[in-house]
Amino acid sequence: MKLISWNVNGLRAVAQKGFADAFTALDADFFCLQETKLQEGQIDLEFLGYQSFWNYADKKGYSGTAVYTRHTPLSVTCGIGVDEHDHEGRVLTLEMPDFYLVNVYTPNSQDGLKRLDYRMQWEDAFRAYVCGLATRKGVVICGDMNVAHEEIDLKNPATNHFNAGFSDEERAKMTELLSAGFRDSWRDAHPGEAKYSWWSYRMAARERNVGWRIDYFLVSDPLAPRITGTDIHNEIFGSDHCPVELVLSD
Repeated sequence: MKLISWNVNGLRAVAQKGFADAFTALDADFFCLQETKLQEGQIDLEFLGYQSFWNYADKKGYSGTAVYTRHTPLSVTCGIGVDEHDHEGRVLTLEMPDFYLVNVYTPNSQDGLKRLDYRMQWEDAFRAYVCGLATRKGVVICGDMNVAHEEIDLKNPATNHFNAGFSDEERAKMTELLSAGFRDSWRDAHPGEAKYSWWSYRMAARERNVGWRIDYFLVSDPLAPRITGTDIHNEIFGSDHCPVELVLSD
């Protein structure tokens, strides 16, 4: 069973840059998107054999998540059940027979860490949500989590120490989440490898591979034995992020 996650940074834009070809080539059972940046009815993009589910932000052209799936879920939930956090379309959960798939677009702390206080509240609420799910069955969390957890997860850790996505506070929250019973599937499989999933549009960062790994598949501990493959598809363009992959045995 293959799962793909991709922050497309505007689905309408990436649809003009070969998205359908990438979607077909990746041939996933679940294809999770973040930062779709659209409202219901603004795009007609369906694929044979797939159902799609969407969580739209209240604000137009902002945030948003979606999942294309070959497998019919038992239920679909938008948000985490906390009104303060459920207006930006950031979480979409599909309940499958043997696991929950949680597609997340974590809030950015913004320049100068202006939104860090909110981010900390979000992190605690999100962790409580997924830990609650994990008491019932296995959980797969995927998406743009807007944090490089370790120094190996970005090209220039020293100069980014106090920047959004690599602050001590954000990294500590990822540590808390992993310590609550989740595994960073790609890092577990590639402990010493530096490979990135996001590059700034500035200063030819992608051409120079000056990137960050901020897109993840986290798997709850009971599901970890089912992991048979992980990948970061940095050969695929169209967004400032690239797709990431997880393969689970059935």
